[in-house]
Amino acid sequence: MIEYESIKKYRFEVTRLEGKTAEISKAAFLRFPEYLRYLKAEAARGVEYVSSSEIAEDMHLSAVCVRKDLALVASEPGKPRMGFAVMQLIGDLERALGYHRKTHACVVGAGRLGRAFLVYDGFEHYGISVVAAFDISPAQVGALRGKPIYPMERLKEIAEREEVRLGILTVPGEAAQKACDAMVEAGITAILSFAPAYVRVPEGVTLRCEDLAATLASLSAEAAENGDH
Repeated sequence: MIEYESIKKYRFEVTRLEGKTAEISKAAFLRFPEYLRYLKAEAARGVEYVSSSEIAEDMHLSAVCVRKDLALVASEPGKPRMGFAVMQLIGDLERALGYHRKTHACVVGAGRLGRAFLVYDGFEHYGISVVAAFDISPAQVGALRGKPIYPMERLKEIAEREEVRLGILTVPGEAAQKACDAMVEAGITAILSFAPAYVRVPEGVTLRCEDLAATLASLSAEAAENGDH
């Protein structure tokens, strides 16, 4: 069973109750949510056991990769001819991902995308609670489905009070760096940016950028290529 986890730059350490520590690469760690999504779908279908080879085939991964990944987090080895107990493995992955901890998050930029993130209740299944949004426009300040939207100047105050460590950035490109700087100043240590701009963060702050337009453009090119075959 996993006792606790800690993140150090791009390596992840998982310490087990028996005192052994496994170091997990960033690539493996990022596959864990995909395994979890797959296993929950299998559990919903009534599947009780699944083998690493079945997971690999269904997820289009190599069997060796899956076996190595699951060996890092599984509290019990798979049974011969049966595989892993699905519910047990779900629990192991959730603990490895930190879903047993409650993480407070906020949204900076209360436009349509930001508001959608603010009220999306699916984050709760992953131990994330979006507690508030912030915007520079007085017209956006108020509340949405009981979730407060504050003026931007209150970001540091609210983030410190609510112990917000995760931020979702959904502002226009020209406002992205200034908003990102304000998030860092407020003590936010991990930022998911949907802003169409390159932003910089200091060491000790994790930044992940999602450019929806670029992703769609890439998919469009792949769709065209697939259509030519």
